[in-house]
Amino acid sequence: MTRPDPRHSDLLSGTALTVFRLNGQLLTVAEELARPVGLTAARWQVLGAVTDEPRPVSAVARRFGTSRQSVQRIADLLVEQGLAEYRPNPAHSRAKLLAPTEEGLAALRRIDPDHARVAEALVSELGEEGTARALESLRLLSQALDRIGES
Repeated sequence: MTRPDPRHSDLLSGTALTVFRLNGQLLTVAEELARPVGLTAARWQVLGAVTDEPRPVSAVARRFGTSRQSVQRIADLLVEQGLAEYRPNPAHSRAKLLAPTEEGLAALRRIDPDHARVAEALVSELGEEGTARALESLRLLSQALDRIGES
């Protein structure tokens, strides 16, 4: 039996710590972008997940790798705020579809200019190629962890 390489553990720990810090940094930016329109980062995230098409709460949760219950609480708050609505789901009578209202779409549009400003600043800092490489690395990491989790 081969012995685990301690450098591999260091790589995993360093990756995890960096991703945790990055998550905190991105949440801070998202909170700052969402606050002026009366949203939180979490509400913006859930609302944004259903702009292209209505989805069941469980599908939104899977997309973000989080629990259905936490997304359900946020979805209910969005509906209460009038930013989203539940629609009938022809595929499943009990799992309603979450969809943005016109008011919800308007709130997201109000975030767009500041979001674009942050995006331009990031690309200016890393370059377009560097930003694309960072995104690809994060996707590869996520896919690898998905595969490890399945086995």
